[in-house]
Formats: sequence, structure tokens, C-alpha cells
Amino acid sequence: MTQTGLSEFNAAIQTSNLWLADVMDELRWEDRHRAHHAFQAVLRALRNRLPIDEAVQFGAQLPVLIRGYYYEAWDPRDVPVKERSKEDFLKHIADAFWGRSFLGTPTIDPEAVTRGVFRVIARHVSAGEIDDVKHVLPAAIRELWE
Repeated sequence: MTQTGLSEFNAAIQTSNLWLADVMDELRWEDRHRAHHAFQAVLRALRNRLPIDEAVQFGAQLPVLIRGYYYEAWDPRDVPVKERSKEDFLKHIADAFWGRSFLGTPTIDPEAVTRGVFRVIARHVSAGEIDDVKHVLPAAIRELWE
């Protein structure tokens, strides 16, 4: 465990590392940077499709470090994004990887990445909050949750 000298920081790092390890296991990836990038891309794509109140309620259940990049560069005046199709949602995930090199790894399957990250989120966020999130998503995107 990273030692920061503050137990709150150490706990935040440990919790975030556990979530990231879950993403790596779920996607069967060994590259932590690639898994972190995938997690970040899916969280932001999801955030941008939620009404502000729901985005904030969902964000409150994320570990503090993950919550930081969930909110990073967020402009609530631009949400929710009006795109309704699964293809548009997945394009944002694929685009997040465009031009990125993760040690020569092959391109990603944005649907598999999204489903994997959603499974991890569902294990850590309350079932009631997951239901609330699903309820406000378009049916085509909601279908990505298992």
C-alpha cells in the first residue's frame, strides 16, 4: 500500500486500487494504465448521459479518487447528452482509445469494455443507485447493463 502519511489518503488509494483491479480482472487485462483509461472513458460517457441530479447521486457512491476523474472536465451545462443509441455511446468509448498506445495492445471492443466496467460498478455501487441510473438511460444504452 502506498504510504502518504494520512490514513484517509491511504484508504482512498487502496479502495481505488481494488476497483481498478476488478476492472483488470473483468476485462482480463494486465495493463493497469489501459484498464484505468477504460474505466475513466466508460464513467465519463455514462456521466454525460445522466441528468445532473442523477450524475451527482451516482458520483457520490464512487471512491474519492475515482470520483475525481469522474467529475474532471465536467460541464453540467452540456448534459445530458441527447444521443440515444448504443452505437453513439460506444463510439465515445472507442474514441477515448483513438491514438493511444498501450504497449502495442490490440484495439479494444468498446461494447465488451463497457459491459465489463458496468459489471464492476454494479458490484460496488448500491443496487438502488444502479436501478436509478438504468431508469434514466435510453433503452439501447440500458441494455449494456447485465
